[in-house]
Amino acid sequence: MTTLESLARAVPADIIISDPDVMDRYLHDDAEWAPYGTALAVIRPRETAEVVAAVSWCIENRVAVVPRGSGTGLSGGANALAGCLVVSLDAMDQVLAVDPVERTARVQPGVINDDLRKRVAENGLWYPPDPASAPWSSIGGNVATNAGGLCCVKYGVTSEYVLDLEVVTGTGKLVRIGKRTAKDVAGYDLRALLVGSEGTLGIITEITVRLLPLPPAATAIVGYFDSLVEAGQGVANVTVAGVIPSALELVDSYCLRAVDEWKNMGLSAEAEVILLAATDVPGAAGEEEARTIVHAFEEAGATFAAVSENAEEADAFFAARRLAYPALERLGPVLTEDICVARSKVPEVLAAIQEIGERHDTVLAQIAHAGDGNLHPLLVTPVGDEDARRRAQAAFEDIIAVALAAGGTVSGEHGIGLLKREGLAAELSTDVIDMHVAIKRALDPHGIMNPGKVFEMPAAG
Repeated sequence: MTTLESLARAVPADIIISDPDVMDRYLHDDAEWAPYGTALAVIRPRETAEVVAAVSWCIENRVAVVPRGSGTGLSGGANALAGCLVVSLDAMDQVLAVDPVERTARVQPGVINDDLRKRVAENGLWYPPDPASAPWSSIGGNVATNAGGLCCVKYGVTSEYVLDLEVVTGTGKLVRIGKRTAKDVAGYDLRALLVGSEGTLGIITEITVRLLPLPPAATAIVGYFDSLVEAGQGVANVTVAGVIPSALELVDSYCLRAVDEWKNMGLSAEAEVILLAATDVPGAAGEEEARTIVHAFEEAGATFAAVSENAEEADAFFAARRLAYPALERLGPVLTEDICVARSKVPEVLAAIQEIGERHDTVLAQIAHAGDGNLHPLLVTPVGDEDARRRAQAAFEDIIAVALAAGGTVSGEHGIGLLKREGLAAELSTDVIDMHVAIKRALDPHGIMNPGKVFEMPAAG
């Protein structure tokens, strides 16, 4: 009996994909130049029992498991390993229950972020985490990387909304961790441990998330700047003013042009960089907050700063922010950074990033969740230009070094995957890495759960 025949006895044959041409789209995420191998097979389970059966089969047959959601990741965390079993959770895409009294939703991991938002809006509720990939990324993937997004400056990241999880562990057991109660300090916070673990500790098969009431319509504020440093100072000024906007995003002119050339949105900004802010505080307090943001921009040297009176224009700018990455992908391979620094450090780090791009002769576009210091420099290279690729990769490493020197982190929301393993090793002490290794070995004793991602496991003993 072949290995595939054995797998077909463990799980339903109709969820197994072994045709190489069909498998190809499941073998990697959107991380440019992150390596991937050819899987033994891909399965698309429809229910938790099929995931349990698949993991048990992998333990018995010593086959690595690589879980994946929608494949929108940018760190290689979902990339296949040679001979592995890819478990694609995109078919487990049901919103199982919405509780408007407790303000919770129970979902399968394949539910798309925007689809959950639309569903709970029917009950006057809101799921705040909103990565730029929200129209395409899944809740399971968001949980696996602890995704943030445009609203996280005020409302926080995914981990702050996950109440409990159903998980298939590396030992093939099905467990539920966390509570749906308002408080829970019973034992270690295993829920928080699993959020952001990138499939290295188990496969998440069900998620209960906390919801908020729908916020009021937001007021947008736009600032134009002649330089990244001035825009960075605008971010720092907003922080000093004590304002917490519901969004504070940075987009440079290169990104705006790329989006406009793709979507013909009629965008125009006589500036090198724009800051997009929003406040969802109602009434006079919101008006005062908007004026404070405008003043903060002006004090930083904005050539133009104002509350947007045209809702369509404001929506277009925020839409451009979300479309920046796919627009740039049309121009060539894009290597995406995800560093995060203190907001007071944003001006100097943006200046350093700009210098790195010039030094390595690399086209470097800038977008950022600027309000919480999460910077996403995008390194764009021509198709097939190997020398440009090498320069971009060198710039990538230099940007990580700048973030760490500024007291920041190598990843704010995209995860470590394959691309940031060396950066993580530089960020964490040896003793802390040893703690990670001990947890991994305890929860994945067979070493089958997404091995090689986040950090390299040293040999046992």
